[in-house]
Amino acid sequence: MQIAEREDLIELAHALADAARQAILPHFRTVSIATENKDAAGFDPVTVADRAAEQAMRDILAERRPQDGILGEEFADQPSQSGLTWVLDPIDGTRGFISGTPTWGVLIALANAHGPMMGIIDQPYVGERFFGGFGLAEMTGPLGKLPLGARPTTALASALLFTTFPEVGTAEEEAAFRRVAAETKLVRYGMDCYAYALLAAGQVDLVVEAGLNAYDIQAPIAVIEAAGGIVTNWQGDPVHQGGQAIAAATPELHQAALALLQP
Repeated sequence: MQIAEREDLIELAHALADAARQAILPHFRTVSIATENKDAAGFDPVTVADRAAEQAMRDILAERRPQDGILGEEFADQPSQSGLTWVLDPIDGTRGFISGTPTWGVLIALANAHGPMMGIIDQPYVGERFFGGFGLAEMTGPLGKLPLGARPTTALASALLFTTFPEVGTAEEEAAFRRVAAETKLVRYGMDCYAYALLAAGQVDLVVEAGLNAYDIQAPIAVIEAAGGIVTNWQGDPVHQGGQAIAAATPELHQAALALLQP
């Protein structure tokens, strides 16, 4: 890929994130926002903001990169004719969004057949954007532009561990998570995609989750790998199609946590 094309793709990714921000923020912390449940057996909410943000991003892609594929949470897949696919989660953490917490985010990844090449984790309300890919690893926010870099933590006893739900997934997955959690310094819950951003920014050391979709994990993979971290499934294999995910700041920490996740 030529440098000019990479620069165009980076600029486009930021344009998508900007459009999603504009579509979402008018709905955040509004009492009257309409919420639908996509899961009859539980609670998997979607709002008008989710759909408006994804549609805004798709509209830009239709104009500027119609040959690219799109894999999004809210609308049908668009097959790729170029070998590149945009992977979109307009609001990762809709439960947090409807609760008014600022830990949800917009996830944007660009992937080829081998997985994500570039990713953005954007938090519109606090104005933070985490970017990784094509040799860049940086964030912008209230403090300006800063480099991303995972922490050098190698021991579980010094690690800060995050996950979104205390139960993690199945009973077996929860038990595996508890084995890791018991060896760490601190465990926190409920951060959604913001936990991955914090790992890339050098604030936390481990994120362990299960039951993910491709659009939940591809942007975090790109951002964290650009920052020097590692993201795999619980067997140490690629996880860009979703499932069980572990993100770690260092190879040593990754291996120590993997050993405890195994049955």
